[in-house]
Amino acid sequence: MSILKRITSTLILSEALVLSTTLYSKAFFINAQVAYLSSFFVIVGASFAYKKMIITKVDAEAYESDRDLLDTIEDPHGLYDGEAINEAPAEELDLKTIVKEEKAKIKTFSVKSMKHGARGSASVFRIVPYIFLVLGFIALQNNHLLDLSAYLPSLLIGIVVGTLVSKEIAH
Repeated sequence: MSILKRITSTLILSEALVLSTTLYSKAFFINAQVAYLSSFFVIVGASFAYKKMIITKVDAEAYESDRDLLDTIEDPHGLYDGEAINEAPAEELDLKTIVKEEKAKIKTFSVKSMKHGARGSASVFRIVPYIFLVLGFIALQNNHLLDLSAYLPSLLIGIVVGTLVSKEIAH
């Protein structure tokens, strides 16, 4: 079965589940629909934005592949890289210089790191679903339709379906 058919069948099945809540009550259906769509869009939007960010970095070759996966697992901090260790006696070492060199190696919060983090989190694919989530919740509350016993489980349905669809999109 093709990816599009699997995604479509998953969406139809989940939407049929949500539509079946109209048999219980209209308010239950509205809560379920808003929560389901909100969480579904948040999961799919975040995974799509992440995939897009990764593809952009790979295309720009902005990644480092200097260490293999096994080496990273065994020595995550690079303690056994084989760099020469200063074996000079303690009296001959200039500790102030060593401290300055080590402080320079530490990554600090900078405009460049903030720009990098903001780029991933400020994607339209991430912001719009969260706006939908918040506005949907507020609309339900303001219209006295919010029923948390229907809303919260429906969030789970959207999360599960969004995860399944995201995995299909990733392949």
